[in-house]
Amino acid sequence: MPRIARRKSESGIYHIIIRGTNRQEVFHDDEDCIRYLDTIARYKTEVGFRVYGWCLMGNHIHLLLKDGEEEIANIMKRIGVSFVSYYNCKYNTTGHLFQDRFKSEAIEQDKYLLTVVRYIHQNPVKAGIVKRPADWKWSSCSEYYGENVYHSELLDNELVLGLFSGNRDTAIEWFKKFNEAENKDICMDDSGIVRLTDEKAREEIKKAISPLGIVEIKSLSINERKELLSRIKIIKGVRQRQAARILGISQNLIFKA
Repeated sequence: MPRIARRKSESGIYHIIIRGTNRQEVFHDDEDCIRYLDTIARYKTEVGFRVYGWCLMGNHIHLLLKDGEEEIANIMKRIGVSFVSYYNCKYNTTGHLFQDRFKSEAIEQDKYLLTVVRYIHQNPVKAGIVKRPADWKWSSCSEYYGENVYHSELLDNELVLGLFSGNRDTAIEWFKKFNEAENKDICMDDSGIVRLTDEKAREEIKKAISPLGIVEIKSLSINERKELLSRIKIIKGVRQRQAARILGISQNLIFKA
């Protein structure tokens, strides 16, 4: 079946989501997150696109970009190829890291632009990882607040803040209230996403292990362990870090399986 053509944004602004293949985690430590942001910053300088927001989660990424000299598909290809090369070298792996095609939606209205910014920043909150958006250091939220900045030069915040006030301090104050307000925002990717609690995840992992009569994963041979962990990796709603914590094994064993 031929692919559906990606809708071109008249404004040039896109909400983009990239996921790890087979729900694979793509960021395992701070160095990985910093490298991904460094990669965006480098190509931003080279190609001239604009960055209105981001959030790096364990196995997926949200970006809010405006294309520049190149179309968004080429921009994402440049960023992806560079990061995958780094990842494969660091972790001694091969093959696909990301799903073949990133998802995107065109942003044409100021009101929806603000909705998407808030949705991106509240992603870790709604996932139960942090209590407030600014607590997650791998999003653009802190940069909007003028707080703990990793890449102050990466964010182009004038457009969004300008929708609140022409005075920067006032704009930040009003933006904070909007950004942290309770909401029922729905953007393109959350239909059908499942995240299991540890209790439910433990039940699903037990179902995968019990039929095989396996009691202790560490006692298995390398090939047996890889086969079993590969099954666990594809359990819907179970995150790799979560599985490692439940099984009491290194996270490296899971993502290399």
